[in-house]
Amino acid sequence: MTKMQPLQEASAPQENSPPPPRTFPESAESAESAVPASPGPSMGRLVGVDLARALTVFGMYVVHIGPPLSATDGVAGWVRYMADGHSSVLFATLAGFSLMLIAGPREPKTGLAGRQAKARIAIRAVILLALGTVMAMEYGSVVILAFYGVYFLLALPLVRLRGRTLAIIAAALALVTPQLSFVLSSLLTQPVQQSVNAYDPLHRLSDVGVVDLLFTGFYPTITWIPFVIAGMALARLHLSQPAVQWRLAALGAALTVAAYGMSLLLAGKGALRSSAEDGPSSGGSGSIPLDSGSLKPQFPASSLFTAGPHSGTTFDIIGSVGVAILMIVGATVAMDRLPRLRRLAKPVTAVGTMSLTAYVGHFVVQSWLPWFGATYDEESWVTLLMFVLGAILFAAIWSRFFRRGPLEYLLNAATQPAKYIR
Repeated sequence: MTKMQPLQEASAPQENSPPPPRTFPESAESAESAVPASPGPSMGRLVGVDLARALTVFGMYVVHIGPPLSATDGVAGWVRYMADGHSSVLFATLAGFSLMLIAGPREPKTGLAGRQAKARIAIRAVILLALGTVMAMEYGSVVILAFYGVYFLLALPLVRLRGRTLAIIAAALALVTPQLSFVLSSLLTQPVQQSVNAYDPLHRLSDVGVVDLLFTGFYPTITWIPFVIAGMALARLHLSQPAVQWRLAALGAALTVAAYGMSLLLAGKGALRSSAEDGPSSGGSGSIPLDSGSLKPQFPASSLFTAGPHSGTTFDIIGSVGVAILMIVGATVAMDRLPRLRRLAKPVTAVGTMSLTAYVGHFVVQSWLPWFGATYDEESWVTLLMFVLGAILFAAIWSRFFRRGPLEYLLNAATQPAKYIR
């Protein structure tokens, strides 16, 4: 079950001179700018990407706040199942996309600009690792931000690669890393993990240490880095061009059908079963259900043929990437081709521009409820709806006065020392 990636200020144009083009917003875990006036890919971030980010945040709300899958059926059960696993995968894919907005989307930045971009990514990675560790101390290992910090650091050497190369790397890792994870799981016995954790300062601070971040956590880097690299590859494309949209839609559908179809063929009708169907288990603050995102030694080798959410298998990775591509393309097409819908969806896309704030905020607000005499009802769709509407209302109001969300502003300010890199 899931849990759960800045904009350079343009100087005001001089009178009688053409306005400078808007730069792509840069983002670590989420974007940090207001929705651009135009959805053109060369004039700022695609509004469709913001919509996809918002839907991803809401998907995480469904998993963290909504009823467990075992207590839902019909349309509600389908929504719950789609949110499980797929929302955090889409989040990771969009994090890779945002990483490339910093490094240069269509063409990588080089020279001084390239060095400064890498410094900004590295600073963001360290901040996310620190923030994620602090949040894990309070909310448990469900928090994904520390994992993002590791993803960004490992992806940093790849930011200058071409889209085709990035896609090949993502595909190769999807084919290899699940099997490698399965082998390593037999070596990372409890005594071995305890020995490593004894010298791990991160594990002493929270339940998420180096071993968890790399191999055994809910979002282990070994099997989640392909999502980030796939998002990096997508950022190299002209997503607003119809030909690119058609090709990506066909690719996403093919990956989804092939991966899940093969898994069903090899592992039977239980191949796509979610661990959430067993009901939630508590972790962290006790209010957020957890699950495992990595293969465990007690699992038989036949589990490598399954494709359930968070199973970490090749079929899961490929199928989830396919779903992520379809979501990104669908949101982009909707915002690009339907101007009226784009206007109506503006409060929702505002959430996507400050998805880091929206993500962290739902943990904080959830923990504050008892202070106001409110109780957290995990079984209630009403509670979920209130969180979604609250995020939309906050983002819509905030974006009218500020270019970035609160945490996005702080994150962007923290990276300013990168401009002194020479």
